[in-house]
Amino acid sequence: MKAMRILSPGVVEQATIAEPNLQADSVMLRVAYVGYCGSDLNTFRGLNPMVVYPRIPGHEISGVIEAVGLDVPAEWKPGMAVTLSPYTSCGACSACRAGRYNCCRDNQTLGVQRDGALTERLVVPWRKLFSSPRLSLRELALVEPLTVGCHAVDRGRVTAEDTVCVLGCGAIGLGAIAGAAWRKARVIAVDIDNAKLGIARQAGAAESVNSATEDFHERLQALTGGDGPNVIIEAIGLPQTFRAAVEEVAFAGRVVYIGYARKPVDYESKYFVQKELDILGSRNATPADFRQVITMLESGCVPVDAIISREVPPDQAGDMLRQWSDNPGPITKILIHLSD
Repeated sequence: MKAMRILSPGVVEQATIAEPNLQADSVMLRVAYVGYCGSDLNTFRGLNPMVVYPRIPGHEISGVIEAVGLDVPAEWKPGMAVTLSPYTSCGACSACRAGRYNCCRDNQTLGVQRDGALTERLVVPWRKLFSSPRLSLRELALVEPLTVGCHAVDRGRVTAEDTVCVLGCGAIGLGAIAGAAWRKARVIAVDIDNAKLGIARQAGAAESVNSATEDFHERLQALTGGDGPNVIIEAIGLPQTFRAAVEEVAFAGRVVYIGYARKPVDYESKYFVQKELDILGSRNATPADFRQVITMLESGCVPVDAIISREVPPDQAGDMLRQWSDNPGPITKILIHLSD
């Protein structure tokens, strides 16, 4: 069957690989859509330390069940449209023993530590599947990236009493914005791109700040009566935004980090103590996050068409990575359309 592989940084190929073998506890999917994630872009650029080449990318997936293994429950049938959780968990590490399987020490994400979904067919354990008769295959492909932002909202214990500032309005930041708005929080979106800020408002942000053209600190102070937001969710991954989250959050506030800063971050650590901050990491997503995002998409509150920047066939998948790498600013989400 056909697949797209990243052979080395900046080098991709259309390859022919062996068909996967159906296991008793698994289903065979005909892959419909694959979304590109920032981790795929970093793999293409040679900046993903968790990847060994060659690598088939892709972990944001929708597909149609073609066959089921002998031990798969009857609820999963051929012809069903599904998405899936692309993570693994060992069941034995300290995170797994605590029931936090999303941050398993030995997690292997599709398309990162193991080959991903940019193929014609994929075999996955049935326990990883999620479905909705109300969502299209296109919508199902957006579930996983949105869950990552929604998980950060859960980590931040966001309620309707909170003012939440989200730094970064890419797909993951938009998930955090939509998730916080779903909980009735007041959301302030921050980015340097007005088009992305417009999408953020469609996703539920009450206010937006363009930090390239406005004084970020002064605007947050004005919007919060001088307190700062109760919760700041960082979804960019730059040293300056890591610092800004701690500096701008309210006293007794919560900071949630989703992004990875690729350089060491120098903090004024007095804020940790003076403000008595809760500083939290957020990794991947839980089954509950997947179910919540599906409910949100079913409600129509997520601006699907606005989030999808490009939709291309598989023979353009490699060129799309090159274009995204050359000009990342206008891109929110790229979908590769493999089949219906």
